[in-house]
Amino acid sequence: MGDVAKDLTAGTVGGAAQLVVGHPFDTIKVKLQSQPTPPPGQPPRYAGAVDAVKQTLGAEGPRGLYKGMGAPLATVAAFNAVLFTVRGQMEAVLRSEPGVPLTVGQQVVAGAGAGVAVSFLACPTELIKCRLQAQSALATAAPAPAAAGAGGVAAPASVKYGGPIDVARHVLKSEGGTRGLFKGLFPTLAREVPGNAIMFGVYEAIKQLIAGGQDTSQLGRGSLIVAGGLAGASFWGSVYPTDVVKSVLQVDDYKNPKYSGSMDAFRKILAADGVKGLYKGFGPAMGRSVPANAACFLAYEVTRSALG
Repeated sequence: MGDVAKDLTAGTVGGAAQLVVGHPFDTIKVKLQSQPTPPPGQPPRYAGAVDAVKQTLGAEGPRGLYKGMGAPLATVAAFNAVLFTVRGQMEAVLRSEPGVPLTVGQQVVAGAGAGVAVSFLACPTELIKCRLQAQSALATAAPAPAAAGAGGVAAPASVKYGGPIDVARHVLKSEGGTRGLFKGLFPTLAREVPGNAIMFGVYEAIKQLIAGGQDTSQLGRGSLIVAGGLAGASFWGSVYPTDVVKSVLQVDDYKNPKYSGSMDAFRKILAADGVKGLYKGFGPAMGRSVPANAACFLAYEVTRSALG
């Protein structure tokens, strides 16, 4: 099996592990990001991450935490295969001679290149995912007391989309065709390029720190988990506001848009909610990033090593 096929296979396994571990956190993140700013004197639909979890479980059950997983599950193989394969090919180009470990700086460059490639797959996939995850928050304003069930849990909101295929069909038919699926591409690039550059650089730096040098081939699984988890946290810690902008653009109404573009969304979020508005859902995102990326990197490294 060639190096490309090995990276494709290992990336697929890593992506699947990341998705299963991290999707519930991602659902709560998107719900918090996309909920409308309430009128003056009114509370937001979700008071925070814990409240969002309670309302989601009460209205939709555990399945609600995995809503929208069909789209990334269908493409997780392609996404992570592209990410790790492009990174692997860039490593081969940057390596001074076969078998020589890359420096942290070279891993940063390889990660940035991989980020460019995956952005064009991530954008339409995440648009579909965000529409499904956010529709209950966007469908209605905060429920009236009579509409709440026992314990004040909101009654299920109306559903606009029946699933990932329904979202894609609607966008292609009513929102400008293929171009509509790439709404939010600019903030996606602004997230993926620097985010992956930092993530792969931090991952390599921590591995070398633990190993005491550039040779990290003998590191155990515990060390890989630590390096992967911290690398994932560095990704979201560095680029989170761009993800908020991406999410609000992708769930914005096509016929009556609230935002004209990325910079307009950025300005309006700041005007309405201040800097904290750019960090809506940050807690769930960071809570997700450590275990999900630890699982991803560990699964990738173990699979890649097993393939030789």
